[in-house]
Amino acid sequence: MPTKTLQIPTADGRADAFAVFPDHGERHPGVLMYADAFGIRPVLREMARELAEHGYYVLIPNFFYRHGPAPLIELPEYIGEEVRPAVVDKLMPLIEAHTAERVLSDADAYLRFLTSRPEVGDGPVAVTGYCIGGLLAMRTAAAHPGLVAAVANFHGPVGADGPDSHRLLSKLTAQVHLGHAETDMTPEALGELNQALDAAGVDYTSEIYPGTLHGFTMSDTDAFNPAALQHHWDRLLPLLNRTLTNN
Repeated sequence: MPTKTLQIPTADGRADAFAVFPDHGERHPGVLMYADAFGIRPVLREMARELAEHGYYVLIPNFFYRHGPAPLIELPEYIGEEVRPAVVDKLMPLIEAHTAERVLSDADAYLRFLTSRPEVGDGPVAVTGYCIGGLLAMRTAAAHPGLVAAVANFHGPVGADGPDSHRLLSKLTAQVHLGHAETDMTPEALGELNQALDAAGVDYTSEIYPGTLHGFTMSDTDAFNPAALQHHWDRLLPLLNRTLTNN
C-alpha cells in the first residue's frame, strides 16, 4: 500500500504529513486524521494503513509543524505512565500555543491539500481525531459544513471551548460519532452533552466506551484497550461507509 511523506502549504509555512492510500490506481474518498498530542508515530501510521485498506485516502498532518517536523520531541517506543508526565510537560507549551485561529487556518490548508490530491475523488470528506485531535476534528467539521460529511472524535475533549462549544455544535452538518473514555466523561456529563447535540439538531452517536481510560485507542500507551479499539473501528467504518461516496 503506497505511503508518502508530504509537505502541506499553509499560511504559516509547510506542515509535514503522512499519507496512505490503496494501490488500485483509482480515486478514493479522503479522510483527514488528526493525531493525539504525541503526534505522527508508528501507531498512528498503522491505524492510518488499516483505515486505508477499507478504501480511503488518509492524511495525517503534523499540526505542531510551526515548531518543527515530527517527531518534535524524542518519544519512547512505549509511552508508559512512568515517562508520560515528562513527555506531556514538553508538549504542553505547543498545545497551549495552538490557538483556535491556528486550528482553523490550518484546517483550510489541510482540506484544500487533501481534496487536490489526484488519488482523492470528488465529493465530501471525513475528519477523525484522537485526544486533542478530536477537538481539532470537531472544529474543522464545524468550519467546513459543505465539505465534511462525517466527523469522529475518540477520547477527545468536547466541551473544551466553554460557552463557544454550543456555537460550534450548531454549525455541524456532518454526521458525528463521539467515543468517550470512561475516565473522561461521567454519565451525567454525557447526558448534558447529548442534550446539547439534540438541541443543535446534530445527527450523532455519543457514548462512553466501557472500562476505558483516556487514550484507549493508542497501543503504545498504558491506556490501550484492544476491545475498545475494535469498538472504535466498528463505529468509524460504518460512519464513513454511510457518508462518503467511493469514486
